[in-house]
Amino acid sequence: MAGVEKRADIIRFGVDGWQARFDDSFTEENVARVADALALVWADARPGATVYVGYDTRHDAADHARLVAGVLASYGLVVKVSEGPCPTPVVAWTCARDESAVGCVVLTASERSCEYGGIIVRGEDGGPVSHETLEKIEQAISLVPTTARGAFEETDLVSAYMSDLVTWVDRDAIRSRAPRVVVDAMYGAGTGLLADLLRSLGCDVVEIHVENRDDFDGIHPDPRDPWADSCEQAVIAHNADMGLLLDGDGDRASVVDEKGGLLPARVLVPMLLGDLVMAHGAHGRVVTTLTCSACIEREANRLGCDTTSVPVGFARIYREALEPDVIMGVEEYGGVCVPAHLRERDGLLVCLLAVEMLARSGKTVSTMTGELEAVIGTMCYARRDIRLEAAESQAFRNVLPGLNPGDLVGHEPVEISHADGLRVQFEDDSWVLIRPSRTSSFVRVYAEAPTAAQRDALLTEACELVRRGI
Repeated sequence: MAGVEKRADIIRFGVDGWQARFDDSFTEENVARVADALALVWADARPGATVYVGYDTRHDAADHARLVAGVLASYGLVVKVSEGPCPTPVVAWTCARDESAVGCVVLTASERSCEYGGIIVRGEDGGPVSHETLEKIEQAISLVPTTARGAFEETDLVSAYMSDLVTWVDRDAIRSRAPRVVVDAMYGAGTGLLADLLRSLGCDVVEIHVENRDDFDGIHPDPRDPWADSCEQAVIAHNADMGLLLDGDGDRASVVDEKGGLLPARVLVPMLLGDLVMAHGAHGRVVTTLTCSACIEREANRLGCDTTSVPVGFARIYREALEPDVIMGVEEYGGVCVPAHLRERDGLLVCLLAVEMLARSGKTVSTMTGELEAVIGTMCYARRDIRLEAAESQAFRNVLPGLNPGDLVGHEPVEISHADGLRVQFEDDSWVLIRPSRTSSFVRVYAEAPTAAQRDALLTEACELVRRGI
């Protein structure tokens, strides 16, 4: 109806920022509103401080980044914007090394499909900002977008980061092996960057999904099956030694072996840990979430490293990574943080370490995998989601603290924890975790066991426990 004003969208932050669909609330007006709130909080905390802004390859990402930069600059902040698309770790690393920086912003929706835009917020050390800070920013969001704009600088954020990254690996070993590598940045922010770096180290690189397509050709930039199929097929077609995948903003990576098999996190992470300890001399503590594979703890123990398990969410890993003894932090699907490099996940570092492992070993990836599993064993891992009505979800949350099963699938637990939902541990390292989502009305059920049959039995019985609880 004429004369009826459009009501402002309600903007709610997730764990590290805001994401929304382009056809819903991710609009220029709402981007300006979020930038205005960020500027207000940061300028109040540190007037005149520096803020770095990056962006990925999504629809209008560059324009949105410049919009954010202009709003931030209007508050007297010194704003530096990447001169081209760049991965989130690049922006975070740059921010962490500038004492004048108060934080950074990346216009990205990471591994989500092309229909989504997002604004990731990081603190002065490149790590996640606190929940309290995000709440303060959210509360500062105005109903009306600001029209104020200030001047900002566009600059190269990539070169210094890349120069530092190569110092992490044995360049002579990589040049000597000169492996053939398929690189798939999945149309994301890492396109061209990782491939060029590997070429400079003497690798024979085949890069796929390099076109400038903000629709991502229908794939999700998420380095898991089925989205990893093209990389797996390219490894076989080009007789490559390995494949490397990056997600949309480059903070998470996956590796494909020479047979076209995607390495699960339960294999890749222990291999990376072994490289850090044995090749780089790292020694200390490994932090995992409660949903990580038991294989990671097994390898850490074998290498003489202590382990700490924390509830799901990278912010929990980050808090532990502030301690100087932590050498690695790991999420359930393989997001890896090496605090000596950056207190955030970095998929490009993971890829580079994987190539170094291959080069130093003189073996194939599948051979290394087999040798590792012969030492630490194998486990079968899976997750199921149970969607609930809002009332059902709340009902289950109410009964969850009182659930203490005496046995599951005929086995008596050795440990029951309510630190993050309900986690039941068994003597053979198998486990199951029932965890309600913090943001949606569904329950996630994770399980791991020595065989797929045992794992599936645990999943089925745990799902029944949820249904009985509502």
